[in-house]
Amino acid sequence: MKLGPPQDHAQAMQRIRVGMTGLAVVVLLMMLAFAFFSSVNREAPVSAAGASNASVVANLTGVDNVAADRTRDEPLAELGVAPSTDDPAAQAREQAHRQDAAAGK
Repeated sequence: MKLGPPQDHAQAMQRIRVGMTGLAVVVLLMMLAFAFFSSVNREAPVSAAGASNASVVANLTGVDNVAADRTRDEPLAELGVAPSTDDPAAQAREQAHRQDAAAGK
């Protein structure tokens, strides 16, 4: 970039100052937002009088989650393509089928 008269040089310096000032303002705003949101996350949750305890409510469905995790381990059984390994009758039928196949029937 070739600069002509001193007026062009002064205008270029003005643009650089404005750009750097804008960049500094954006960085400052980001730091303020980070400070605000991090302080909000550290505060204790507000509980109203007579409200339920959040940790108790969150753990109410803990038993159901265990059963759901078992079915996630067997996607074919969930789709009905293969028998579930949790079903003892299905395990006995599968064992009998394997014994019959091994015997050559």
